[in-house]
Amino acid sequence: MPTWVQVVYLLCAIGFILALKGLSGPRTARRGNLVGAAAAVVGCVLPFIYVDHLDHVPLMIGAIAVGTAGGVFGARKVQMTQMPQMVALFNGVGGGAAALVALLELNHMLEVQDALDALGADVDAYGWFVYAATAFTIFVGSVSFAGSLITFAKLQELMTSRPVVFAGLPVAFGLMLLGGVGLSVLTVTDAAIGIGIALCLVGLVFGVLLVLPVGGADVPIVISLLNAFTGLTVAAGGYVLSNTLLLVGGTLVGASGTFLTLLMARAMGRSVGNIMFGALKGGSTLGGGEASDRPVKSAGPEDVAILLGYADRVIIVPGYGLAVAQAQHTLRELVDVLGERGTKVDYAIHPVAGRMPGHMNVLLAEAQVPYEQLVEMDEINGEFKNTDVVLVVGANDVVNPAAKTTPGAPIYGMPILNADEAKQIVFMKRSMRPGFAGIENELLFDPKTTLLFGDAKESLGKLLNSIKSL
Repeated sequence: MPTWVQVVYLLCAIGFILALKGLSGPRTARRGNLVGAAAAVVGCVLPFIYVDHLDHVPLMIGAIAVGTAGGVFGARKVQMTQMPQMVALFNGVGGGAAALVALLELNHMLEVQDALDALGADVDAYGWFVYAATAFTIFVGSVSFAGSLITFAKLQELMTSRPVVFAGLPVAFGLMLLGGVGLSVLTVTDAAIGIGIALCLVGLVFGVLLVLPVGGADVPIVISLLNAFTGLTVAAGGYVLSNTLLLVGGTLVGASGTFLTLLMARAMGRSVGNIMFGALKGGSTLGGGEASDRPVKSAGPEDVAILLGYADRVIIVPGYGLAVAQAQHTLRELVDVLGERGTKVDYAIHPVAGRMPGHMNVLLAEAQVPYEQLVEMDEINGEFKNTDVVLVVGANDVVNPAAKTTPGAPIYGMPILNADEAKQIVFMKRSMRPGFAGIENELLFDPKTTLLFGDAKESLGKLLNSIKSL
């Protein structure tokens, strides 16, 4: 590899690092995304420039064209509510691609070794560690691919979001894990392409079994974990291919995905092990649930407008229902009107609100909400007791007091937004169906709580008109 190519790869790696740094804050996220994308494009184009005899160029260009078309279509057509599913697919195809490349590289390594053996050269061309990295990439990449497809199916409601558990699941899970370890060892000690294919198939089954027991609100954490898996497989693949850019990029994704998974689990007050395997003992967040028929206090937009219009301090708690209704622009306009009336308004952002990390931040940024109004849970929880009105728009589990008061509840121990401490709570809901955790929210039946039923966008529009007329 020419020196100038190595320098360009180094610059691309620095671009990935700067991109990750930019993505750590809402003000710089867009710029960071563009820097990372530019570095990726340069890294992909570079081999076409410096490699003298590149094989299968038409096939590679065709694959790039198909991938580009799919990416453009997804970026333009996929709704914000479907973004978690798209992220899950991105994770999956990344892991699947790494596994396929590792299989091809394993076949190439075997061909090279066979050629050396035929010449009578008593030489190990690659060494045990390269074979170990190849086996790791095949197995974990396959796990990430299959597991991501299951998370996609759960989020897209192509299958139940509740945990899928059967009597022999722990045994099957253990056998697949032992099979994966055993085949990986064989890949190192007695490599063969058949063993690599078998390892890939075992990884696919293991990925399915890994995600099936996960349900409801736990799925976003699984997406983050599988993202880390994909990053690690890309890093291992970079080692196998002697590609520093893949090694750096994969390590960054793997490390950041691991930290994000741990932080999200901490935000839910649970361990990653409990999230992944809690359903085996009845402890996983379940999803589903029936609508409650208990009496509640409800009101129309005009009454809620009076509460908001004459409040000095208001906190907005956004959730997945806001994304479903695509009501973020109307909500921002409502907050602007309240601000003009002298009301101090902030958005309380729970770490796991929505269906993926940062879902609410992205949704509100799309509506040009000032970053200063987005306040994280730890910073705003102490302010609820001095708040006149909390407006909950499409959220549920992140304000459910059961997390603090009901041992045995699926979300028990999860840190929540202290909306129950406010003087008045307004809940905007379509119906009395529970949240993704599948349990009733006692806050709905609190004497301080008023429910405003209806589509969030329509209800916010009526609220906005009523406040303007005050």
